[in-house]
Amino acid sequence: MYKFAQFTMVRAGMALFTMIFVSFIVFSLMELVPGDCAERYLAFKNTQGSPISIAEIDSERARLGLDRPYVVRWVDWIYNAFQGKFGDSCILRVDISQLLGQKFWLSLGITLAALLLAYSIAIPVGIISATSNNPYLNNSLRLVSYLGLALPNFLLALMIMLFSTMVFGESLTGLFSKEFRDAAWSFDKLMNFLSRAWLPVIILGWSATAFAIQTVRALMSDEIGKLYVTAAAARGVSGSRLLLRYPAKHALTPIINSLGFDMNRIFNELPIIALILTLTEAGSLLIEALARSNDQQLAGAIIFLLTATIVTINFLTDIALALTDPRIRRSIIG
Repeated sequence: MYKFAQFTMVRAGMALFTMIFVSFIVFSLMELVPGDCAERYLAFKNTQGSPISIAEIDSERARLGLDRPYVVRWVDWIYNAFQGKFGDSCILRVDISQLLGQKFWLSLGITLAALLLAYSIAIPVGIISATSNNPYLNNSLRLVSYLGLALPNFLLALMIMLFSTMVFGESLTGLFSKEFRDAAWSFDKLMNFLSRAWLPVIILGWSATAFAIQTVRALMSDEIGKLYVTAAAARGVSGSRLLLRYPAKHALTPIINSLGFDMNRIFNELPIIALILTLTEAGSLLIEALARSNDQQLAGAIIFLLTATIVTINFLTDIALALTDPRIRRSIIG
């Protein structure tokens, strides 16, 4: 038990170090962008017809604390970031935590739902594909999997929007109907959200499902031919009991470790889907911050929150893997 606790603490320390290192990279990239937050904000005001001067830039820089040393500002930023405080948006001039608000949680919910959908389909389909001797079934599943890998998510989104517009007269864009967009959360708003959220979930889960099917099929195919499975079959274990108790149990263990990777891949595709479907969540804000307004404070906050989520998931999956896999548990406890 002591060794397992030690293992948990080491993994927690590695997760914390990763977060600090990533925060340094994110903050450094924010600093390397030409012009600081004061210059970008006043330049934005200039485009609105408000003249600016060097004295105003210096005054704004001092107000924001940008005249302090780089290391001091990074330590201050990471200290506040771990408390969920990211300061004000450079352009919008509102608190980033307030600006993100529910938007990040909506993005996280959509990403996790797409991940859950992908594995709910991929695990049984991958097992069937690896164990079935029916060539028609195998070829059909393989075709669907290859199609999922070959057809980009954004193209699938455009196809579904076009079909929906032609058949139903509704493009299915946005996460809420017009009447619920700015309304407070209620049961009706939740139902309205669920009636629309399924589309980005399916689109984001499309390629993730295809990739996961290939992974599960390869892992199962490798385990089925091993000696311990043959020995179990010789003892009279057969059917689904044989599959689930032996090859599936060992083949699916590495899937736990891939959760963080797959979630990162799904979230990376979210901003493009958000742009196409006009979703009002963190993915669309990230596109706005990076490509349009050059609001590095906002972009850095979103990237940091995403990284924190993925690092947390990887930490939890490491612990779950140690608890579920006897081989890893023995290597820890001895």
